[in-house]
Amino acid sequence: MADFYHTQRAMRQMRQQAMQRGVVAILDVGSSKTACLVLRFDGIGRLSEDNSIGSLAGQSGFRVIGAATTRSRGVQFGEITAMQETERAIRTAVQAAQKMADIRVDHVIACFSGANPRSYGLDAQIELEGQVVTEHEVARVLASCDVPDYGAGREVLHAQPVNFALDNRSGLSDPRGQLGQDLSVDMHMLTVDAVAVQNLVHCVKRCDLELAGIASSSYASGISALVEDEQELGAACVDLGGGSTGVSIFMKKHMIFADCVRMGGDHVTADISMGLAIPTANAERIKTFYGGVHATGMDDREMIEIGGDTGDYEHDRRRVSRAELIGIMRPRVEEILEEVRARLDAAGFEHLPSQQIVLTGGGSQIPGLDGLASRILGQQVRLGRPLRVHGLPQAATGPGFASAVGLSLFAAHPQDEWWDFEIPVDRYPARSFKRAVKWFRDNW
Repeated sequence: MADFYHTQRAMRQMRQQAMQRGVVAILDVGSSKTACLVLRFDGIGRLSEDNSIGSLAGQSGFRVIGAATTRSRGVQFGEITAMQETERAIRTAVQAAQKMADIRVDHVIACFSGANPRSYGLDAQIELEGQVVTEHEVARVLASCDVPDYGAGREVLHAQPVNFALDNRSGLSDPRGQLGQDLSVDMHMLTVDAVAVQNLVHCVKRCDLELAGIASSSYASGISALVEDEQELGAACVDLGGGSTGVSIFMKKHMIFADCVRMGGDHVTADISMGLAIPTANAERIKTFYGGVHATGMDDREMIEIGGDTGDYEHDRRRVSRAELIGIMRPRVEEILEEVRARLDAAGFEHLPSQQIVLTGGGSQIPGLDGLASRILGQQVRLGRPLRVHGLPQAATGPGFASAVGLSLFAAHPQDEWWDFEIPVDRYPARSFKRAVKWFRDNW
């Protein structure tokens, strides 16, 4: 883990270099599409002025100057399964975005979903050496967190201080400079399967790009789809992707839980393909144009041409009613939402002061989904599109771009993580850092 700490620090330094050069690429490697945005940073000084811990302040400081997407191949359930295919998709997307931006990019910040995320809540308390909380004291309290043994083959993706308390005053976002005796911290740590990170690192490297940061898609989607008061008061973001559905919970502007359901829009398409005996591409088209989850009397009469090119006239001329199509789609969508419900229950979502749920991601565009979701997940459900950012092309403003846009905001204003502080070497948590992460040494 000490290795991992250093790797994350190295990526953060790489990000600073990219910011100084003024351009960075954002890469969202998904199961159905790989999206790339090229960001230009102007006014670098503005980014570092707001130096408070965990700040996700304003969207100023960058504009999108290039954007491209390509169909993903070799990614299933949000995880890379075929390296060369994924590498080709990354190259295609990055080259197209570079061409549009008319600039070469060396650094990318990437996000991915899947990889069996697990959330842990850690805490620690120390007595201050002086009266004032310094950077060193913050590093010391973070180092005092007792890290659970999260198992071999797992990697820490995020480790964020989400709340500080000084003596009896809790809810501090940044205790530095304040007076007190005892400092305590609550931290959220997210671990994922190491091999998923490894594969992504490898693919990016094979494309002759430098990785300047890595984040969870669920986290990125939450940053862009939840409005500020939702992030503050507590809300869940459900990102319905192609191969997986990400779930994240935010509170006091920090992610406090993340998980993932290994099902998404592609599974709905596969059900249509099986149910109607048609190729996947046809099923996807029919889902997009005619899909839904709520049938009315009219849908019995609305007939859809299935089409096909088997050469069998009878087979290719088949028609189904929209009600039949909805009958195929609805059970799978319900199953995905039931799984999301189980994840939220496990996280204790009902104990938050606000139970707002925001649906985003490409799969959230199925008509009637919000109504069905409010029946299964709870009353306060809305559909969320990503925040507007400067220069974003119209084609990239839909819910399918929530994580790419969120990752752009994350690139401009990353929240503080454990590795942003100079944790004294002798203070690495004894138990946790014994797991030296060998493959990072081999790969970096």
